[in-house]
Amino acid sequence: MTATSENAHPVPDRHGQNLYSTDAELQSLLALYLPADLLRHLQPHLHRLGELAGGYLDELAHTADINPPELEHRTRTGIDAQRIVKHPAYVEMERLAYSEFGLAAMSHREETLGWKGCMPPIVKYALTYLFVQAEFGLCCPVSMTDSLTRTLKKFGSPELVARFLPRMLSVDFDELSQGAMFMTEQAAGSDIANTQTTAWRDEQGQWRLTGDKWFCSNPDADFAMVLARPDDAPAGLKGVSLFLLPRRLDDGSANHYRIIRLKDKLGTRSMASGEIRLEGAVADLVGELGRGFVQMADMVNNSRLSNGVRAAGLMRRAVAEAEFIARERRAFGKRLVDMPLMQRQLDKLRLPAEQARTMVFQTAAALARSDAGETDAYPLLRILTPLIKFRACRDARKVTGDAMEVRGGCGYIEEWSDPRLVRDAHLGSIWEGTSNIVALDVIRAIRRENSLPALHKHFGALLDEAQVRPVFSGALRDALNRAVAFAERTAQDTSAEGDALARQAASALYHCCSAIAMAWEAGRTGSAERLRFAQGVLLHRVLPQDPLGERSVPADWN
Repeated sequence: MTATSENAHPVPDRHGQNLYSTDAELQSLLALYLPADLLRHLQPHLHRLGELAGGYLDELAHTADINPPELEHRTRTGIDAQRIVKHPAYVEMERLAYSEFGLAAMSHREETLGWKGCMPPIVKYALTYLFVQAEFGLCCPVSMTDSLTRTLKKFGSPELVARFLPRMLSVDFDELSQGAMFMTEQAAGSDIANTQTTAWRDEQGQWRLTGDKWFCSNPDADFAMVLARPDDAPAGLKGVSLFLLPRRLDDGSANHYRIIRLKDKLGTRSMASGEIRLEGAVADLVGELGRGFVQMADMVNNSRLSNGVRAAGLMRRAVAEAEFIARERRAFGKRLVDMPLMQRQLDKLRLPAEQARTMVFQTAAALARSDAGETDAYPLLRILTPLIKFRACRDARKVTGDAMEVRGGCGYIEEWSDPRLVRDAHLGSIWEGTSNIVALDVIRAIRRENSLPALHKHFGALLDEAQVRPVFSGALRDALNRAVAFAERTAQDTSAEGDALARQAASALYHCCSAIAMAWEAGRTGSAERLRFAQGVLLHRVLPQDPLGERSVPADWN
């Protein structure tokens, strides 16, 4: 870190720092969660992306944010040929994400970044965690491309996979394909059962789609997963099927759908989101008829995990900016970081940011185990995914806003990263399911997947291994047991009163599990800060508080 100087400029600017080499906690966590040989291989790539995210990539992101994409409907000669015009800064970010680092394809390729074999999910999410600290918008298409590829591999017919998968796996920028999912309709946001888009077969037996999709990010993607209801299908979820929609047909002509307009969004302004009208568009059935929601849910869950990762990255950027300002800025003859209230404010920012970081690693590890076929891993993944999506995305909205305050008046100016972080942070708790929907999905995982025993077992085992004082360990175990019991009662209560407790139950599980995982990490990495974070979460986000009393870590916890 740059040392504070008496002659330092009064307005500190962190631009140009390497976001990897200056993040000691990230480095220690990667050493804990990744094999040593893989981490050694990745070091040059982590350092390069950290350098880019702290400088060049951050500049590109700012430029793309103030120069959003535009929709052209016709060529200058009057040919009806739609295209989305993207600023060169955004295109360069696409090249970095899709091609140089292979973020969308690395989980599905047998070689990426010079490493033989598929990368574990932790690698993809660690790189995304760095990338998103500079650019949030593009990470949505990157995630959808990754998720579409996963869904196609899992449910597509051998013929469909053979036709299209190679394009999804390419990292050649001139050849690779991007993905999207067109699911939302005006009358069917989270209520997928109300999908109105219809699917029908033409005289050649080819599926055709007709209808309007209301919110389509990356609308000019090469492929999109689309939910539609075949003509003779029943009402409700059982009548919805999943289709793969290509942007262009085999003869190179445009498919039969139009981008009606682009959305003027609060955040993620660099990335196009639009409305699409399907006009007999050619598509291919993915998987079984009537199983569309189940199959799309797999893609959505993968995207929800990505939402949590991105929220964690935003919080890390916001906290790191606030820490830098507090160290470098002087007021009233002191550094801000030496002032008690600023120390307290920074800790309030750090706790949720570090919780999210830990839960990223825990969920990514569960994903790797689930994909490997481990018995208890899928139910664990099934509950961790909505937990991190729900809580981390909610926390990011507050952390980015409160971090803006540390910079002061400059933090409200669009030349700095703070406004973009605040605007982008509000996306996570809305897309891929609002907070209410995702909290209810936590309860659904308990009811349908029996996820609670797997969660209890996993974090109980981490606590058994945690090298912490017995009194603190006992407090963590008691909190976990109570949170699990509360979630179980909530899941068993199928009345409206039970649903009303879903958010409270989800938050309790998240806080207890993240505190235990951080305590376990502290013992493995030797990080005193990580232990302090674990104590802080239990003290301030789990245990009851007297609003008129002082709060401090009990002496027998240390």
